[in-house]
Amino acid sequence: MESTSSRATATQREQWMVEGQVFRIYELFGSIPRNAQTQLLELQRDNHIEYLTKGLRQLGPSFTVLDANRPWLCYWILHSIALLGDALDDELEDNVIDFLGCCQDVNGGYGGGPGQMPHLATTYAAINSLITLGGDRSLSSINRHNLHTFLLRMKDRNGGFRMHDAGEMDVRACYTAISVASVLNILDYELVKDVGNYILRIIYSCQTYEGGIAGEPGSEAHGGYTFCGLATMILIGEVGRLDLHRLVNWVVFRQGVECGLQGRTNKLVDACYSFWQGAVFALLQRVHEINDDKKNHTTSNLFEGEAIKEDSSHLVEYHEIGFNFLEGCAMEEPLFHSMALQQYILLCSQLQEGGFRDKPGKQRDYYHTCYALSGLSVAQYSSSKDFDSPPLHSALFGPYSNLVEPIHPIFNVVLDRYQEAHEFFSGLPH
Repeated sequence: MESTSSRATATQREQWMVEGQVFRIYELFGSIPRNAQTQLLELQRDNHIEYLTKGLRQLGPSFTVLDANRPWLCYWILHSIALLGDALDDELEDNVIDFLGCCQDVNGGYGGGPGQMPHLATTYAAINSLITLGGDRSLSSINRHNLHTFLLRMKDRNGGFRMHDAGEMDVRACYTAISVASVLNILDYELVKDVGNYILRIIYSCQTYEGGIAGEPGSEAHGGYTFCGLATMILIGEVGRLDLHRLVNWVVFRQGVECGLQGRTNKLVDACYSFWQGAVFALLQRVHEINDDKKNHTTSNLFEGEAIKEDSSHLVEYHEIGFNFLEGCAMEEPLFHSMALQQYILLCSQLQEGGFRDKPGKQRDYYHTCYALSGLSVAQYSSSKDFDSPPLHSALFGPYSNLVEPIHPIFNVVLDRYQEAHEFFSGLPH
């Protein structure tokens, strides 16, 4: 008779291998002296900052494959440094602002590097980078008028957005366009029109029997697309049109025995989903309260399951929806095991010499460093009623010195940087 292991699929073997690596780390941690445990529990803040700052100053030749993603590298590194409570020196900050200015297209939007075509993904990364830097010079460098023109050019007649001229359309494009427009105070009815209808058309064919959202019809539900779809529907005031019950049912099962989060069913744990799935939990905690809130006249009628009509669009202050979302109180308990997620991030994803990795056996990189730290923030503040309320010590895995900065989970920028940008752009005309 064949053994279970001989009949296992490749997916099962990979899962068992990762589980074995993770469990060995946990067993080793439990067997070492308490003083050694204390060191492993600490967020290696200084080492992370050194790793990140070095990468921002100069990257090795292996990074040439990411030449079309240079604003993303800026964002991953800058956001990670901000989450750790640190900042750049003036010279390096000016260099980043100047570089991103070279990526800004004369007709609006940001390319992946100087002279490259504007793209919604790198536009999102560039805007979040400049917001993270903050200050008048950084925020004033954004040509909002041309950017609005670019976003309109990317908008398709069916309500969705293309990632670039003649590019692909998906929920990710809707999120990057709407997120950027919202935070810059240029979100209007022209941009919002039919976005919800487009997403719902996709979701009805992509929201699987599990409840998550797929990238395209016939595909399996995916954490990144689920975050993008949910965040977009919140920002346009139509989140009540989603089947949130099925969505909750799907996302709560994405945390496995490794304590981390996976992006799809039967896929391996990955530290980046600490944010992509973790932020879905954070958003759903407050969506519950928004659906019950009928007091705010600018948003109270936006969560009843109907698209916004053109004749009532003048009553909606779109750019305030993201800001007002911060006022929603979370439910008493998070929808995931926040301590377990912190355990995975600190013991399995964190490298003591600096940086974070996908999972044991992988190399560190800036992408996973950014989203592991973002997920750590989500987990640490998951039991706080308000986004900016300091969590109790009992909400943290390890010492209280592990606490990172809170984020706005819709935009994934540090909260005080978002608030500065909101105040700055609210004083400018639409």
